[in-house]
Amino acid sequence: MAKKRGSHIQRYLLAGILTMVPLWITWIVLSFLFRQLSTLGGPWVRALSITLAQTSPNISQLLLHPWLQPFLAAILILLGLYALGWITTRVLGRQLVNSVENLIDRIPLVKKIYGSTKKIISALNQENPTMERVVLIEFPNQSMKTVGFVTKIFQDKNSGKELAAVYVPTTPNPTSGYLEIVPTERLVNTDLSVEQAMTFVVSGGTVGPERMVFDDPVRTA
Repeated sequence: MAKKRGSHIQRYLLAGILTMVPLWITWIVLSFLFRQLSTLGGPWVRALSITLAQTSPNISQLLLHPWLQPFLAAILILLGLYALGWITTRVLGRQLVNSVENLIDRIPLVKKIYGSTKKIISALNQENPTMERVVLIEFPNQSMKTVGFVTKIFQDKNSGKELAAVYVPTTPNPTSGYLEIVPTERLVNTDLSVEQAMTFVVSGGTVGPERMVFDDPVRTA
């Protein structure tokens, strides 16, 4: 009886853990995004509160309430991003963005940071056709592999060996990661789309394929 009760406890505990893990990872990702949005929008909420202090003091104080301010800050940033997206799809907005980018191109260090970041975001958004190839590479050692995106194919200057630049995103924030230079024969090709791979990375592996090639059948044959 005691053994059977212990088996039930173990089974239900495992079921509870498997139910909780995806919820926990989702909470971590959403909490991170919410904190970033509320931090960015905080100064705007405080500025709005100061503006309303003379005409509507009660509303002004309410805006700074500890439980309301972060939500308002996040909403303001989301509205701002929506407005920015709408503006940049218009001709005048596109011209304004181009003017800002032309100004950035004249500042050497800022140009490199902005250009690199823009390329990564563009690639992760599937606007860059070179990011269509999802692979596995040996990282951080030969007995382990991680998901990567091939961003460029080039050759070794001395040997002529074909090399691949592989961007390895981190969990849960895929916009930060590593750049690895890998011989193309060491790449393990997958049939994952960029969207599937990004979902797999962001979810910490909880949302992904049921089957995946781990070893290259050609090299292991």
